[in-house]
Amino acid sequence: MSLTDIEGFRVGHATDEGALTGCTVIVPPTNNVTAVEVRGAAPGSRDLALLAPGMTVRSVDAILLTGGSAFGLAAADGVVTELERRGVGHPVPHGVVPIVPGAVIYDLMVGDPAIRPGPDMGREALLAADDGPVPLGRVGAGAGATVAKWRGELIPAGVGGASVTVGEIIVAALAVTNAVGDVFTLEGESLTGGPPVPEPMATPVDPLANTTLVVVATNGTISREDLGRVLVRSHDALAVTIRPAHTGADGDTVFAVCTGEKEADNEMVAAAAFVAVGRAIESSVRDHNR
Repeated sequence: MSLTDIEGFRVGHATDEGALTGCTVIVPPTNNVTAVEVRGAAPGSRDLALLAPGMTVRSVDAILLTGGSAFGLAAADGVVTELERRGVGHPVPHGVVPIVPGAVIYDLMVGDPAIRPGPDMGREALLAADDGPVPLGRVGAGAGATVAKWRGELIPAGVGGASVTVGEIIVAALAVTNAVGDVFTLEGESLTGGPPVPEPMATPVDPLANTTLVVVATNGTISREDLGRVLVRSHDALAVTIRPAHTGADGDTVFAVCTGEKEADNEMVAAAAFVAVGRAIESSVRDHNR
């Protein structure tokens, strides 16, 4: 279960299994409304300012999640170029400009640090995008994801997914978990062996070497301003399931997308987002291929 439970969403991965890196492209339906919130102190990102309240562009054409740290943002060039070739993007006098915000995880400490996602891999992930079940585990942007680094561990994680249905409203989430912290269930069960209450970090952690990325989506009708409540509850779920979270060495970033198919109460969607995001983060540890 993940984003493709919502009609119109497509998701594709490109993975370099030898280098343990990759990228994931999420293609939402047209006329979506998208917002973002960053709470980690060490993010790597592209075009997030477009998604703030009051900005002119309301919809995105794709979202890129990628490994490779800041180098991996180059994968967006392949997505943008291919979308332009298809005529997809924000209309301008001389054609279209595809809107492709992106965010990165740092996975250079595993696999081959000299190999990072680039334009070819971004295009590959876009071409692979479909509306079928989303492959989970150590694929795409989660190929080199690890957790529990605050304890000096590198426990494999990856891509996770979940969805929640309330009447006609669907709230779904995809998570790439690459955190300083350990992972827990929403009920508090440790999935990676860490203590429920982390001690002060005994092991120095690279301040740029982590980050959890989430895309949460709904088929409900919600304004960009009201998506702020969805983002708050999504980050609440991140803080419950990853301990510690939102550290100075994480770049934790959550995108929220609504498709506007059904009338929805934003507080109900926000509550469902808490569950969907939490379960997706659990899944990112449970569903990877060790």
